[in-house]
This record gives sequence, C-alpha cells and structure tokens, in this order.
Amino acid sequence: MSNHIINNERMKRKYFTFMKEAKRHSEASIDCIAKAINRFEKYNKFKDFKAFHFNQAVGFKNNLLTQTSLKTGDKLSKSTINGTCNHLKVFFQWLAQQTGYKSRFNYTDADYFNLSEKDTRIAGAKRKKPVATLEQIIHVLEKMPNDTDIDKRNKALMAFTLLTGARDSAIASFKIKHVDLVNGSVFQDAREVKTKFSKTFTTYFFPVGELPVQILTEWVEHLKTELLFSHDDPLFPKTKVANTKDKKFSACGVLKEHWATANPIRKIFKRAFDKARIEYFNPHSFRDTLVRIGEQLCQSPEEFKAWSQNLGHAGVLTTLYSYGDVPDYRQAEVIKKLNQPRTEQNQDMQATIEATIKRMMDKN
Repeated sequence: MSNHIINNERMKRKYFTFMKEAKRHSEASIDCIAKAINRFEKYNKFKDFKAFHFNQAVGFKNNLLTQTSLKTGDKLSKSTINGTCNHLKVFFQWLAQQTGYKSRFNYTDADYFNLSEKDTRIAGAKRKKPVATLEQIIHVLEKMPNDTDIDKRNKALMAFTLLTGARDSAIASFKIKHVDLVNGSVFQDAREVKTKFSKTFTTYFFPVGELPVQILTEWVEHLKTELLFSHDDPLFPKTKVANTKDKKFSACGVLKEHWATANPIRKIFKRAFDKARIEYFNPHSFRDTLVRIGEQLCQSPEEFKAWSQNLGHAGVLTTLYSYGDVPDYRQAEVIKKLNQPRTEQNQDMQATIEATIKRMMDKN
C-alpha cells in the first residue's frame, strides 16, 4: 500500500497551518506533531484517516508501550508515549469536526489515545536532574583555551550563557549590537533574536563573578578591533572550514554568519566539560544553575521577581515550577531549620507565600 494518501496529506497540511497560524505553535512544535502523526500512519499502514476507528488508537497505544528507543535501546519512556498520544488525540479531535470526517467517527473516539491514570502520572512526574554549580562552570571556563579566534569565541559563548541564562537558540542569533557592556545587559529583541514565544525583554548580567564579564568583554573588543566585525554581525559567528595544505577540511577561523541551529553550541559545551573532566551540562541547564543561585541570594519577593524577569519569565511561579526544585541536601537543611525558633517573618514575604499557596490551590 502507498505511504502517501492524498486526502491524508491534504488534511495534515491544513492542520499544520491551523496549528501554526491559529494556535501560534512554533516550527519545532509542529515538527513534533508531524512526527507523531507519521508514527501512527506507519502503524496503521497508511490507511485513510476517514477509516479511523477507536480500536486503532488502542492498538497503537499498546504498540508504543512495547517499542524501544533508537537512542537508548530501552523501552520508550512514558513521557514520550504520552506526548505522542496527546498530539494524536488533539489531531483526531480536530479532524472529527472537519467536513467529510464528521460522519466517519465521533469526536470522543480520540479519547482512546489516553494512557491509563497510572501511566499518565508516571509520564508527568518531575524527576531530579543534576545541575552544575557555579564553581564547576567557572572551573570549566578557566580550563578552556584562549589562543585562536575559535577558542576565544567558545570561551565567551559559555561565559555569556552563564551571565544571561539565554537559551541556545537565542544565543545562536544574537548580534553584537544586542550586548551593552556599559550597563551589563543584553537586549533580547524578538525581531532578530530567536527567543521563546517571541518575547522581547532585557536581561542584565547575573552576579556570577568577574571572570565571565571579563571574558565576554575581551571577546566583543576582539570582534570589533581585530576581526573588524560591525554591530550587525553575529556575536558568536559560525566556524570557517577550509581545505588545508594536506587536503583536509578543518576549522580555520570564523565567518560573519550566524549558526543555522544551536547544535554547534551544545557540541562546544560537551567538549569543554569533557576536557575539564566534569559531567556534561547542556546550555539550557545553566538556567537551573542561575535559579538556584537566585534562591540563595534573593532576600525579598521583589528581588526574586526581578531575578525571574531576568530569565524572561512573566511570573515567579514559572521560575519555581520549572526550575525551582530543591536539591536533597538543601531540603534536609531547610526542614531542620524550620524546627528552630524564628524571628518575625517579613510581612511582604508572608503575603507572597500566602498568595502563592492560594494560586496553587486554585489551580489544582
């Protein structure tokens, strides 16, 4: 049977357009949706969507539970299965409302993509993840070479990530003009920078020591004075690859071009941590590091709110829910400390705690 059904392809294109233009999903999100639908089509031997029956959803779901991951060789994680099934559930709910499909299957038939309550809880459970300490990152920075243009760029790249907590997709798109060394800030302009949800905001350098600031400052000056880059050129330019005398392609400098993806950034981080003989922490994990530093430094609701905004979060709860896990050793310290007599608590902090608890209860 053909793996391309004209009606299926037409409806998929229509759905992807709907998700992008009406639901404002990113290209990355749409790619995940497309992957989930394709996975179902392969299982269903590319039958027409009009022939959908809830038994197909049940069979596909059970089939996923037996499949193994190509990367790890283990069974697919419950979170992966749950995400795939959720994408398909929403797709078939949308499809059930389209002309030519309304009479073929019911809207509620898509509910058969739901996992059991037990598997759903497993899929949604937050698991502890290792987070680099500030001392570890500084150690890696000190071990990184600083001889060639590529060395200087790589070192500045890690220093910049620590100073700003910017996401790697945004880092790949920054221009020199976005950095203000005088005020110690970076302007994340969504018109030119690939920020999450296309948000525009200013990030001021986090207080993580003088070394990262020094490294970044020297790099920007090197770009301007030695490499003659302009304000509109990339802050972290793409590697230049050329054919050497021994007829081998190798890195030989930088180009006045942006990286197309963030993959090279992750590879730079991986090599740097490996050479320093420290467990690898990806660029995004630096945000977790900064949140933990903020939890220790911030002494008032206003301070933590400013810290949260500096990460690009609209609300403090986003910071706490997404990055605010307390490590085991700190959990023990905090619980033991609560058993000791305390001075009168700051009224503002008390009000914030009460408001946070109320919002969490309302949400639940």
